[in-house]
Formats: sequence, C-alpha cells, structure tokens
Amino acid sequence: MPNKDKQYFAALYEVVKVINASLDPGQVLGEVVKAVAETMGVKAACLRILGAQRKRLFMGACHGLSQGYLRKGPVLVNESGIDKRALKGEAVYLADAGTDPNFQYGQRAREEGIRSVLAVPLVRDKKAIGVLRVYTATKRKFSEDEVRFLEAVANLSAIALDNARLHHALKKDYDLLIAHEYRLDDN
Repeated sequence: MPNKDKQYFAALYEVVKVINASLDPGQVLGEVVKAVAETMGVKAACLRILGAQRKRLFMGACHGLSQGYLRKGPVLVNESGIDKRALKGEAVYLADAGTDPNFQYGQRAREEGIRSVLAVPLVRDKKAIGVLRVYTATKRKFSEDEVRFLEAVANLSAIALDNARLHHALKKDYDLLIAHEYRLDDN
C-alpha cells in the first residue's frame, strides 16, 4: 500500500476517534478541519453548516484562515456557485478562487492568499446539511484519492453533527422528564 494511502487511512482513523470521543460539535469539528488541513497539506480547511432556511452557510469550524478573512461577510448559497453545486451533491473544484465567478469573495480570497479550492457536501439522510472546503496557497489540482478522502471526512462530520443533535434532544427530553417527576414528588 503506498505511503499516501496509509496516511489517509490513519487520518480517517483519527477523525473517527475524535468523533467517538465527544458529543461537543465545536470540539469535534475543530479537530476534524485541523486533521484535514494537515493530512492534505493545504493552507486551510473549513466546515460550514447550512442554515434552517437553506439560504446561508454558517461557520462550524475552520483551521488556517485569518480572523479578518472569516469576518468577510455571510456565505449566501445563491451567491456562492461553489457551495450551491456542492449542496447538490457534487465535489466542486476551483483552480483559482480569486478569479472564478463561482467564488463569492474572490477579492478577499486573493488578499488572503487563497488559490485553489475543493468543496464537498456534508450529506445526512440523502440531504446536504453543509460543506467541507479545503483551500490552497498555490494552484493545485486534487487527486481522486484526495477527493474521496475529503468526501469520507465530510460524511463522518455529518454523522457527528447528527449524533450531537440527537444527544442534545435526548438530554433535553430527559431533563424535562426529571423536572416533571420532581414536581409530581413535591405534591
């Protein structure tokens, strides 16, 4: 097995361990994007979650981008061709985000030193719930193995988000049940 394949398997194993170790989505997603950036040797990685109205992507976690860039403005699905396509289920590659009309903040990308971008959807129950993006500082074409690795991590991240949501709902229901039983005991 080639060394790069071993690296992807080891990284996937680490991602699974992180997901299984915590139900705190912020912590899990932060570790996931860091692992992706380091494994793929890219400038940065970010995971964005689709809002309830499905019009905007909210930051879930990011590694490698400046705070100034992160505060550039909202990522609106209808204005971001890369995300619109990714949310339809495809991996989307942009050779040069600074000049590609499918990238919402091209000028800001140039200022940040972002060149190539790869985005894949986070899919849960056959429905896109967000996107995972990687950014490079130089023009770079991604291999099929890199795309598959990113898609696998995105799917694991979607599972982690769903598990955290279910855990939160279960805890809320449990707390309400305990509060109700406590009130009954007082009577």
